Amino acid sequence: MLRAERLLPLACAAAIAMLAASEFMTLFELNGGPGQTFELQTASDQHSYALLVLALFALIALAIAVVSGSRPAAAAVAIAGVGALLLFLLIDLPDAGKVGTLDDPRQSFFEAKADPATGFWLELSGALVLAICGGALATLDPEQLRSFRVSRRQPPRPARATNPASKSAEAAPNAEGTPKDESPASPTRAPGGS
Repeated sequence: MLRAERLLPLACAAAIAMLAASEFMTLFELNGGPGQTFELQTASDQHSYALLVLALFALIALAIAVVSGSRPAAAAVAIAGVGALLLFLLIDLPDAGKVGTLDDPRQSFFEAKADPATGFWLELSGALVLAICGGALATLDPEQLRSFRVSRRQPPRPARATNPASKSAEAAPNAEGTPKDESPASPTRAPGGS
């Protein structure tokens, strides 16, 4: 049966992928009205690939945590998630729904509203999942963290068929009081003796 904690590294990896993907997607559509989009703003325009750096950091920390069972590395995954969440809350969220004039000199008199697009929601989801699942990952002990490793298991060796009667006959002592498979100790010669 699959326990919920076994899904933590997969959830962290999925959140890392969401964060990295959101960096290249449209974060805001600057709309002037219905059907009137002036400009598209990507997440990389908003915070200069900071989410991509955090995603790479979290991926390396996740790999170290799973391979070596390092709790500090697992905590680093959670820290990357919290960092991404702070970027979202402090930089992106205040701009959602903001109305203002465009910086483009050709369209300086037009007002536009920053409507959240797909990248905005993907960034929010990835940051939340990484912060929560990274925090849960950090609570596991090193043995649990190492149990996530994919190891090549050798097929179990077939058990040798043994006859219980022959096993008891081997262990039964002979007339001299030693088991049959052991021979009585032979006297040893001293070196140089005849």
